[in-house]
Amino acid sequence: MSSPAGPAVAPAPSPAPSGREKRRPQLATDSDLRTSQCIQLKSVDLNHVIRLLEDSNSNNEEERQLEMLKKVMKQYETGLPLKDLAQIFKILNLCAEKIQDQEAFIEPTCEILKLCGLPFLKKKLSDEVNYTPITLESIAQLGYLMRVPSSQVRIQICKCIISFYHAEPPNKQLAGFHSTSANYKIQMAELGGLAETLVLSLALVENQLVEKLWVLKALQHLSTSGVNCKLMMKAQAASRICSHLNDADPSGQLLFRSSEILWNLLENMSKEEIVNQLSNLECIYPLKEVFVNLLMHGFRHYDRQLRNDLLVIATLIAENPGAPMIESGFTKQLILLATFSEVKSHNPLVRGLKITYSYEDFELKKLLFNMVAVLVKDLCAVPLLNEGKVVLALFHYVKPNEKPGVHDWSAAQYEELQLHAIATLASVAPLLVDDYMTCQGNTRLLMFLEWCVGQDPFFGQGNCFHGAGGRGNKLAQMRYSLRVLRPVVSLYDEAVNLDLCDQGAINQLLDILKHIANKSKEKEDAIVLEIQTDILLILSTLCENDLHRKELFGCEGVDILIPFMKMDPNKLYSGLGHNRLLFSTLDSLWCCVMGCYIAEDYFLKKEGIFLLLDLLALKQKNICNLILGILVEFCDNSKTASHINTWRGKKDQTAASLLIHLWKQEELELGVKHDQDGRIVDAKKPLVGNLQEQQGVIPMPANCPSIAIMEVSENMRAKIYSVLCKLGFENLPGLSAKDFVTLAVIRRYLDFKVGEVWSEICAELKEETFRPVTPDEEALNVISEASENVGKMVATLQTEMLESQQHQELQEEEKVYSKIHAIHKQREMVNKSWEDFLTRTSNYEALKKAKRLQEKSIEASRSKSRPQNATLHSTEIKGLNTTIASGRLVTVESTPSELIGGPLADTDLACRKLSVRGGALKKIKGVKVLDPFKKDSVSVK
Repeated sequence: MSSPAGPAVAPAPSPAPSGREKRRPQLATDSDLRTSQCIQLKSVDLNHVIRLLEDSNSNNEEERQLEMLKKVMKQYETGLPLKDLAQIFKILNLCAEKIQDQEAFIEPTCEILKLCGLPFLKKKLSDEVNYTPITLESIAQLGYLMRVPSSQVRIQICKCIISFYHAEPPNKQLAGFHSTSANYKIQMAELGGLAETLVLSLALVENQLVEKLWVLKALQHLSTSGVNCKLMMKAQAASRICSHLNDADPSGQLLFRSSEILWNLLENMSKEEIVNQLSNLECIYPLKEVFVNLLMHGFRHYDRQLRNDLLVIATLIAENPGAPMIESGFTKQLILLATFSEVKSHNPLVRGLKITYSYEDFELKKLLFNMVAVLVKDLCAVPLLNEGKVVLALFHYVKPNEKPGVHDWSAAQYEELQLHAIATLASVAPLLVDDYMTCQGNTRLLMFLEWCVGQDPFFGQGNCFHGAGGRGNKLAQMRYSLRVLRPVVSLYDEAVNLDLCDQGAINQLLDILKHIANKSKEKEDAIVLEIQTDILLILSTLCENDLHRKELFGCEGVDILIPFMKMDPNKLYSGLGHNRLLFSTLDSLWCCVMGCYIAEDYFLKKEGIFLLLDLLALKQKNICNLILGILVEFCDNSKTASHINTWRGKKDQTAASLLIHLWKQEELELGVKHDQDGRIVDAKKPLVGNLQEQQGVIPMPANCPSIAIMEVSENMRAKIYSVLCKLGFENLPGLSAKDFVTLAVIRRYLDFKVGEVWSEICAELKEETFRPVTPDEEALNVISEASENVGKMVATLQTEMLESQQHQELQEEEKVYSKIHAIHKQREMVNKSWEDFLTRTSNYEALKKAKRLQEKSIEASRSKSRPQNATLHSTEIKGLNTTIASGRLVTVESTPSELIGGPLADTDLACRKLSVRGGALKKIKGVKVLDPFKKDSVSVK
């Protein structure tokens, strides 16, 4: 196999010869000594060398050609300038072409390749950019030169490429030149596609071990770059390298370097692409062979590490469903290796094999468990897992480590293996239920859970991935044991679940929940929440559709559920798992409490309905549907309706108001057409939303539910209707007029839904151009008309409700205005009375006039007919000009005693003698009748 020749490069013009002048010898100066390391570039006409090499007419030219090549090498012994690269590589290609016929050119070719390994030289900083195209083509030529049938040349090419990554500056430098940057060659190799060409050259050295090792070493360096890895993938590098892993190599370098390249490809490229290249028998067979060989005969630390690395690669291949792992026999061998130390086997592969307690073998054990967890995803591997007794081997670790010793795993290692085995068992057990029951899986798990909540001294290390949150406790063991139990119970295998319940699993799980709840008061983390969630889900599965088990759950279970329902709503977004815990709580309520009257009544007694409505009031879309379903079931209990009607939420919201609000929110999301007051717009389609209308009618088989039927289970309207039906549509408290408008639609939900289904039937018939017989057509028309009439009737009723509400609001407004008018009138009367009072107290004539009017009024109010012989006594006090009723005891607060000169013995006299001795009278507040014991009083005669 030969690679195409490199791209032709135009020769660079030769430098113009410069004249020589004779100079006198001079003494060396200090500056000359400082620059003694720099040498002058002795000009060699490279174009002349190229022409000389191209001239192949005479064999006598060989010595001359070799002599000129020596001069070229001497000239550039400190490095190749970028400006001369094109001509140098032209010379290199010409030498390579002559090697096949003239072996004398091998040495100069290798020498020039050595020069290519030195840093390139530049005069200006911009040379690296200016000469980039030439450098790219030149470095790409190195890969194409692998076609040269010379081992020395090929090895030197690889050494040259490796030197890109370990470049050392030369001891001497050409005057006026500087080395390019350290990564310049590496970047040019990436852009020039050298890695791809080198991968293709593996086919040329397939049978030459030394050359192959050098190529792999070069690829090992190139594969550290993501760009090179992409180029290598194009050349199928993973497949080419893996298929030769088992080639003979006494030094072991081939396996080491090949595995390193594969790892670099996996790290720098998409794992899926690499695995797809490796998922064939040509790659899996060599991988299996070298892995088993290292497992059986490897004794060094390095061998064990390499073995584990290969097992990781095999695990990645096994994750690909299309990989022929079973066909290659690798799967069966890996299962045997994963279980032979726990389950005795007479297979010759493991007869003399022994796993030590070194760190590498500890890692091997974990990798084998991980491999089992990967293999179980392929159902075709399940019979092999059954044959290998994987379940029995994994149950070996479902027990406390009773005797940790020197000749065994350490406590931390055993804990990590234990948790890893139990985690693997969670994947295997549901697929091998018969093996699970044969191993008495339920009994082992319940006993292990009992140990987890026991008071035995145990100090978990919690250092491994599976041991998160388990430092100093047994929570990690409990967590993974429940992970095994949950999928097994979820199979609804009656034999498994009956065996579990007969062993008292329900009471034991409730006790664990209590134990965990007490611990969670101190610290609540994701591990504790996961344990609680798993236990509730297991209980839900066990108690569903079994009254006896619900009775076992009973009041004790209700007492556990109530605190979970009281959790802070803000925790639902904490990310720790409170939302899953709430879902599992509601699921347990539905499966473990509903249908058991004792548990239902106790739940009602604990005000559980109030808690459900509190959760419903949060209006979380993901839990509302579940809560409404629970309420529908609970309403079968006659005591539930009173609890629902009694509940009050924020701002004194009632349950009926909450349900109607949820209905409005649901229809808003569905895009159901209503006017601004909530009235029906389309009497023919009062429940149809935008999405359902856009989908139109799709003819469906008779056994497939139509869109109108499927819509019932996709939203909450049917459940809201069912709850309100249980509560009754009359006398619902706390509803506004618009709520009653929506309630009118809810009340007719079932009629509207029936009409919608009939409309859908008519539309399907029309879509299929099918005309029913006349009686059927008339019946369909009558049904459609009746459904439309119901919609119009409800729309009319809604309008009447709104008008009645508007009329009521107007009446209430008038009452308010009347009240305001009366208040204003009263204020005016008070103000007028005060003004009259001020007038009487400040104007004596006005006071006398008021007195006369009062006396006339009093006289007019008296009876005109007088009985005979009756003695009439006057009630008036003569000379008293006051307009208030006078009693026997009065207190004058407005007139100071210093103004009137003492008690009022004679009113007329007092008025006549009144003198202003301190100014005018300030203000008269009135005369008040008081208790004689509280104020000084004067007698009025």
